[in-house]
Amino acid sequence: MSTPHAAADASSRHRIVVIGGGNAGLSVAGRLRHAGISDIAVIDPNDTHYYKPLFSHVAGGTAKASETMRAQADVIPKGVDWIQGSVTSVDADAHEVRLASGATVAYEHVIVCPGIVHDWDTIPGLTDAMRSPEGASNYELDLAVKASALLRDVRGGTVVFVQASGPASCAGAAQKPMYTTEEHLAYDVLLVEPPQSAPKWIGESGLASEPGGFVDVDVRTLRSSTHPDVWALGDAAATTNSKSGGALRKQTKILADNLLSVLSGREPTAHYDGYGVCPFTVSRSTPSSPSSTTSDDSPPRCGARPTGRAAVRGSSTAGCSLRSTGT
Repeated sequence: MSTPHAAADASSRHRIVVIGGGNAGLSVAGRLRHAGISDIAVIDPNDTHYYKPLFSHVAGGTAKASETMRAQADVIPKGVDWIQGSVTSVDADAHEVRLASGATVAYEHVIVCPGIVHDWDTIPGLTDAMRSPEGASNYELDLAVKASALLRDVRGGTVVFVQASGPASCAGAAQKPMYTTEEHLAYDVLLVEPPQSAPKWIGESGLASEPGGFVDVDVRTLRSSTHPDVWALGDAAATTNSKSGGALRKQTKILADNLLSVLSGREPTAHYDGYGVCPFTVSRSTPSSPSSTTSDDSPPRCGARPTGRAAVRGSSTAGCSLRSTGT
């Protein structure tokens, strides 16, 4: 178990600073520590770690909410420091991360992976819809629990599943509870995948190529295109793959290998091929794995086209091979 430093006392310096204690940050920190790198710190404000890929299964009634949660202290890799605080900016020229507490954390290299922001308020009325008895989502745990009860009890009416048209974490995830519940669907229910965007401080820190953008990286090496000591992966990186937790399987290894090369005085040579995967079930007993690799200029949208009585409103998905792994 890792004991967090209080954010107010966190002004310090570390060789490697990882922004974000989600799946991306914990995975890459663990790889680097396993490779022998010491003096690594993960910055994350949360007491609880949520395994978000399971939220859609909670919504579909095939997993319990309790299965998605663990104490953040229990998932920090052994030998890695945890600074419990919220990042407000990165000063890439000064090699400093600034926290909401006013503290600063200096670094030799920083890995940016804070995840993605759910922009509920960008669609007029959407927040109120989620507060209504009929509104739910598989992108927030409380709304996923609500969705589970709504979808379990449906008997008549219309169910609308909405998939975001812009960048989204595992965009096809809106379909998962649809497939696991469509055998008995129909009721007046709205299940929404919210609009999503990069944390604002990424653009404000000059790490993005455009206002409001994700971290601008070389899509092969995952190193910043403008700041050689800045790296990014996961949902917050401006890569060409469909954003998903499954993409981290390759991204974490590529980034760790390249950073290890740079720390040893060599050029990064490991290349990320744009791999992405968004596993989900197409019935309560049939798992599938839509996956893809991409060229630098052809971002895919991972997912399966809906079938049966349920339908998805929003952008359709294409460019991925659908491999059934069950019967």
